Amino acid sequence: MTSDPRAMRTIADVAGAAERFTDYSVADAGIRDVYATSRVWQTWIDVEVALAAAEADEGIVPRSAADRIASVGDLERMERDRIVEGMRRQGHPLVPIIEELARAAGPDAGGWVHWGATSQNIMQSGNAVLLHRAHGIVGSLLRECLAALAELADRSADMIMPGRTHGQHAVPITFGLKAATWADDLLHGRDRLDRGVEPCLRVMMAGAVGSFASLGEQGPRVQEGVATRLGLGAMAVPSRALLSPQAGYISDMALVAASCARIALDIETMMQTEFGEVSEPVPEGSVGSSTMPHKRNPKLSSDVIDLAARLRALAPEAMGAVIHPHEADGGSTAKLDSAIQSALVGMGDLLVRLRTILTGLELFPERMRRNLELSGELLASEAVMLALGERIGRDEAHHIVYVLAMRAATEGADFADLLLGEERVTASLSPSRIRTLLDPAAHTGLSAQMARETAQRVRDTL
Repeated sequence: MTSDPRAMRTIADVAGAAERFTDYSVADAGIRDVYATSRVWQTWIDVEVALAAAEADEGIVPRSAADRIASVGDLERMERDRIVEGMRRQGHPLVPIIEELARAAGPDAGGWVHWGATSQNIMQSGNAVLLHRAHGIVGSLLRECLAALAELADRSADMIMPGRTHGQHAVPITFGLKAATWADDLLHGRDRLDRGVEPCLRVMMAGAVGSFASLGEQGPRVQEGVATRLGLGAMAVPSRALLSPQAGYISDMALVAASCARIALDIETMMQTEFGEVSEPVPEGSVGSSTMPHKRNPKLSSDVIDLAARLRALAPEAMGAVIHPHEADGGSTAKLDSAIQSALVGMGDLLVRLRTILTGLELFPERMRRNLELSGELLASEAVMLALGERIGRDEAHHIVYVLAMRAATEGADFADLLLGEERVTASLSPSRIRTLLDPAAHTGLSAQMARETAQRVRDTL
């Protein structure tokens, strides 16, 4: 359970969350359109058409009936008002669609619609088609974010700045190394999502309890036929009780969202007036505050952090849906369907904003360098300690440099002067060597190299 108050949301909150975000210049990812009611219904109809065709291949349904069902399997040719009224009256999300498809097919072919299937077979298989489409959009957005990160790491590979641990200056790094950590995280996240989605892209066509009781030995071949027509795989054990793949995919999205939130929080922090090292893009004419004209607020970064919190809140909901009794539980299935749709919509909103940030991020290297100088030469204390340790041992060197560094920090004394005035230091290190070691630019390690290597690895992967 997270302690972040922004994560304490319900699924209902998440479903409409994006409507409350304020940067209207950010485009919609297109995932809402994937889950538009008419598209969901049409996809379920497509599954019914595929089922009839696969059953015709096995001689279960007359070929003429399957062809007729296919010829009328277009929602635009059906009476939508009749479907809506049927749902209102029956309280069932699929039966009115089945009835309307059967009516459109006519008395001879209509009786073969939905043969041997249960509603969850059609809906879950159709939802796998929708998930495949939505995942494609998420994957495309992740590729664009990674491409932007590769460019960012490359152009800032040598841009020196303070490395920070526990909110304090540590040792110098380059901005490129920071960008490389962002890119590496998203590469792992993309791989995780691609692996995690695979078991979700499966057709389930084994009847009410997953036993193929209605179709018998032909059932697995029918299921394979439906899967082939829909461009999906088939469940090895086509049970409605198995919900862990979808829950796992939601958890994978939550983890990727958390990685994105880390990037956004880094940027939001570095945008603070006291840091001033970067700025997310600010569209011409946009207003940061209704009362303070100077404000340049990190609106997109804040959105990413908030959306990530909402996504993380869905993970425990999804885990809970996995735990249910017997061969099926409608409440658990409905909860998971809602969660996966909300997670995908939220993921799209998040990545659209992150893409905008990364492709337009402004860097201020002069301010980074100025911030580096706030700690003066103290940031090179590790370099001095290691060089001295080669001569007198690490523990003694650490003690000597620590005492001098604390004096410089608390008394305002010059660190270089303290080192040059310490006989135990100058006995091992020459004044010129000490001054060289105190140059922050000489102590960024392999920052630039790792930034460029990561940028190239990202490009090779993409």
